[in-house]
Amino acid sequence: MANVIYNSYKKGQLDGGIDLVNHTIKVMLVTDVYSPDIDAHDFLDDITNEVVGTGYTAGGKEIENRQTSQDNANDRGEFSGNNVTWTSSSITSRYAILYKSTGVAATSPVIGCLDFGGNKTSTFGDFAIAWHADGIINNN
Repeated sequence: MANVIYNSYKKGQLDGGIDLVNHTIKVMLVTDVYSPDIDAHDFLDDITNEVVGTGYTAGGKEIENRQTSQDNANDRGEFSGNNVTWTSSSITSRYAILYKSTGVAATSPVIGCLDFGGNKTSTFGDFAIAWHADGIINNN
């Protein structure tokens, strides 16, 4: 589950500018040099230190089979989608950045940042993000 939700995304949700199901939502990997800034980072061009390595394509991957749901037992909404894997990759990342892709970094709003809690590495293997059972994002 995302550890940081950028303030610009919160406003975008209120304005109706980001549709998690129907827009292109991607996840990109960045190194431990990146420092999330919940206030100042609005668009993808604010995000620095994207990983480079075998099996990784700049801009990351689209999250497939996205859906939103209402969880009445826990009084929240949830956003979920398929886990994401970079196969046969050799990369090291500390953070995963969720964003709405417009194809242009300056107009692609950032949504959230998942902190792996330390560097996560793959060496000619799978680099996988398994989303939390409570969703990629939930709000209560």
